[in-house]
Amino acid sequence: MVKIGVAGLGKMGLSHFAIVNAHPEAQVSVCDPSKMVLDVVGRYTGVPVFRDYEAMLASGIEAVIVATPSRLHGPMVRAALEKGVHVFCEKPFCLDWRESEALAALAAEKGLVNQVGYHYRYAGPFRELKRLVEAGAIGQVTHVLAEAYGPVVLKRQGSTWRTERTEGGGCLYDYAAHPINLVNWLFGRPERAAGTVMTSIFSAQIDDEVYSTFTYEGGPSVQLSVSWSDESYRKMSTRITLTGTGGRLVADRQDLQAYLRQPPAGLAGYSEGWNVKYTTELTEGVRFNLRGEEYSAQIDDFVEAARDGRQRTPNGFAEAAETDRTIGLMLADRAGESPEALPSPRPAPPRRGWFGLKAAR
Repeated sequence: MVKIGVAGLGKMGLSHFAIVNAHPEAQVSVCDPSKMVLDVVGRYTGVPVFRDYEAMLASGIEAVIVATPSRLHGPMVRAALEKGVHVFCEKPFCLDWRESEALAALAAEKGLVNQVGYHYRYAGPFRELKRLVEAGAIGQVTHVLAEAYGPVVLKRQGSTWRTERTEGGGCLYDYAAHPINLVNWLFGRPERAAGTVMTSIFSAQIDDEVYSTFTYEGGPSVQLSVSWSDESYRKMSTRITLTGTGGRLVADRQDLQAYLRQPPAGLAGYSEGWNVKYTTELTEGVRFNLRGEEYSAQIDDFVEAARDGRQRTPNGFAEAAETDRTIGLMLADRAGESPEALPSPRPAPPRRGWFGLKAAR
């Protein structure tokens, strides 16, 4: 049994809470600055509730899920690591790659389980995509198109933490981070970013569309195309298209499409020409399906890793820091600077709503 806390009960925090609270190996408590939210959660679930994050950390929890606004990830993750608590952090990891790398080093030094919520790594089509690339199914990969579109910001609206540059990071951190993370997973961090465009359509302070080109020495070129202001999509859709000397692979949440000129020997289940594999046959079942198997699978993996005290998850802090560093390359390209020359975002001071209130009863 793992004593695990959930910090932040917004959209993702409530999803994570529902999943982990149904886990047979988890004993859950929650933390949020909203007394109203805590009253409802406490009344109907009976779990311990806190309005002070440090009080929850001191309550004897062994692991924590951090699902707060992005600006708070860094200080909250550090506070947990310094108390010897295993950490799952929602993406984006940090808004400054230097902070991400420092936290990855701290987690490794302390031998603590660490994971960031890039859930697409648990989706069957993307896992199969990686397997086929490693098997040489399409030969040398020459070009990649990494896309994500969805209907998040479709009109001018009041400010929220997601629409402030120093709070949430905009479309770049909220949407583009997903396909960037998948590209990093497949090919590592690119050498450079070029032609980066970050366009505001409806938002006043942040970007709603992001476009860039990544290059690898001796590797593929990558075109990134992302918009969270595309109402032609009912919900977020992420797609990776790979072109190689031996064919083409296209993967999204629903399926994997593979055009193979000549499948490698020993690659069972594939023939010449087009092949289609659906997520229902590629994604492993889970004990509790909420939002999609991949969301439940990543929390299941984290709980079991924390129980065993052994890193086993496919997206730890070090890999998430690579994604943040790639975002740093894009920001530097847009500013005409080197990533090291860019100033760090203003630090996130502890807020009374998270660190200064007593435990709720």
